[in-house]
Amino acid sequence: MTSEHTNNVDPKEIEKFSAIASRWWDTEGEFAPLHKINPLRTQFIQEQSHGLFGKKVLDVGCGGGLLAEAMAKHKADVTAIDLAQDSLQVAKLHALESGLTIDYQCIAVEQLAQQQAGQFDVVTCLEMLEHVPDPQAIVAACGQLLKPGGVAIFSTLNRNPKSWLLGIVAAEYILQWVPKGTHQHQRFIKPSELLRWTDAAGLHAKAMNGLTYNPWGGFALHPTDVDVNYIVALEKR
Repeated sequence: MTSEHTNNVDPKEIEKFSAIASRWWDTEGEFAPLHKINPLRTQFIQEQSHGLFGKKVLDVGCGGGLLAEAMAKHKADVTAIDLAQDSLQVAKLHALESGLTIDYQCIAVEQLAQQQAGQFDVVTCLEMLEHVPDPQAIVAACGQLLKPGGVAIFSTLNRNPKSWLLGIVAAEYILQWVPKGTHQHQRFIKPSELLRWTDAAGLHAKAMNGLTYNPWGGFALHPTDVDVNYIVALEKR
């Protein structure tokens, strides 16, 4: 990778996720919330892309492969990228155990966009934008990688007092769903900010849902409550 691409990486974030990489597939460990919401994320992606069967899909910031495997099980042709080598190694090994063929690569999305512009039907980038110095550059690269008519899916956390209370204080310190220090509130992204970046990337918003939680029903997609976690689908024109 060139220094141009490695500049959009926070080494502390890579180190943080590398330290717990071996536990990506522990459904009771640090990534338990992702295991719980993964079926909802996959459902949203399936619906917004009109099915994944036979489609060329890219998962940006794939981590240990939770979403990549879910999409591969829906018969998508999946490429998945991340800059944390330890997480990728876990993802590769788990895919072998699962009998799934996924093209895992350690490459920056900006670099891949220079190599494979306009090659993908679906590009997903979930729970990743809030961990990089320049999220707008990630959005732009995702737009470049899509074919005309292709669908991009982003998810992240809103930036407001409620998201600080629930996304950091409650999730990290009270409920201890994720390790302390997983998120930095100043890096959360308001929907208006994300949509401004996607507009600049030539992506037209199709749908936005919140990802909400209540103690009785668990996690659910919500049509209007985007105060904390939210997921958006966009089409490349």
